[in-house]
Amino acid sequence: MGYFLNCLYAVLIVLAAPWLVYQRLRHGKYREGWDSKVWGRVGPRRGSGPCLWLHAVSVGEVNLLAPLLERWDRLHPEWEVVISTTTQAGYKLACKRYAPRRVIYCPLDFTWAVRRAMRAIRPTLLVLTELELWPNLIAAAKAHGARVAVINGRLSAQSFRGYRRVGWLLRRTLAALDLVAAQNDEYAARFLELGVRPEALHVTGSIKFDGARTSRQAQEVRRLAELAGLTGEQIVFLAGSTQETEEALALDVFEHLADEFPQLRLILVPRHPERFDDVATLLERRGVSYVRRSRLEGDPMRAASARVLLVDAVGELGAWWGTASIAFVGGSLTRRGGQNMIEPAGYGAAVSFGPNTWNFRDVVGLLLAHEAAVVVRSGTELEAFVRRCLADPPHAAELGRRAQALVLQNQGAADRTVALLERLLPHGARAHRAA
Repeated sequence: MGYFLNCLYAVLIVLAAPWLVYQRLRHGKYREGWDSKVWGRVGPRRGSGPCLWLHAVSVGEVNLLAPLLERWDRLHPEWEVVISTTTQAGYKLACKRYAPRRVIYCPLDFTWAVRRAMRAIRPTLLVLTELELWPNLIAAAKAHGARVAVINGRLSAQSFRGYRRVGWLLRRTLAALDLVAAQNDEYAARFLELGVRPEALHVTGSIKFDGARTSRQAQEVRRLAELAGLTGEQIVFLAGSTQETEEALALDVFEHLADEFPQLRLILVPRHPERFDDVATLLERRGVSYVRRSRLEGDPMRAASARVLLVDAVGELGAWWGTASIAFVGGSLTRRGGQNMIEPAGYGAAVSFGPNTWNFRDVVGLLLAHEAAVVVRSGTELEAFVRRCLADPPHAAELGRRAQALVLQNQGAADRTVALLERLLPHGARAHRAA
């Protein structure tokens, strides 16, 4: 099976090579970590004690680890933690957020790469976030003697159909998993049908709720608000995790309402770093007075000169949401499938998003069922939503109150997940909770 997969991966890489080269030259992606990814040269772990290897693909999954790590460190301070990621943005964020823990690029699923990395890291427990089902990596971990878990498991209808077509290839891998902690019953049923053992499958809820911050008085939120020159009289409309075309729609809304509501400010946070310059070009072409977040440090007066802020930084969106009264969550008017709307909801912002949110279907269902968010299907509907929030502050405040209450009610998945992970450890390695 390993030889077959090696050949399959090699063919796929050859076919994708033109696109990879274009992305590298045009956007600066895929320039780092190839020694680790292709050959598994991640460097040996120095310690000889127990080790938790956490794998998070990119920025969203890296942020997801925070509540889990907080609890794990409290219970197991003696454990070494290694974090792997796939993307350059995820790697940089993990290094910044989780220092001094070791961060590596995860090897690609070639047998030689994953085996070499496994010998170097020597994990006791390998934990994969959401939907990282790499057969050779999982087989190498099991051969090494590690237990393997998938946490915050998510399996959309589209992914399920794809995996079911290659079920013969993945069934052994899924059966080898020691734990799958699924976000909800629907995902759990799909994992079960694909071959996860019933005794390994549990429903925990989404850790994303636990990672949501809820205090606008948090130090990082206040620091960014001060850096941006935001005052209590101003009302921030923030469009975050946006894809191409969504920034233009948010800008249209701002330009149509700016004169009528002089207290309005717009903050744009594109999803992908390689698009920061593209959005800056859009703003310049439209003649908008704006400032880039990267130019605010050391020059607090610069922020006061513009009503539009372009956040060209990775890993800060979670705190920027805390400055917003009105929120639009991007990737939802495109075919991306939506981004994390739990973060602005946690701060009590009036939350909106487009109709394409299948990546967060369960969260969206909760928000809409509690009348805690609004779906906007076009730029016109987005403008109507923002206008009503500005003209009717009590309406906006009530939307935010419901959203924040819902987030608080659904927290606890991180505790449930850590408790399940502890069951995988040798008895002597488990935390003594009574103490």
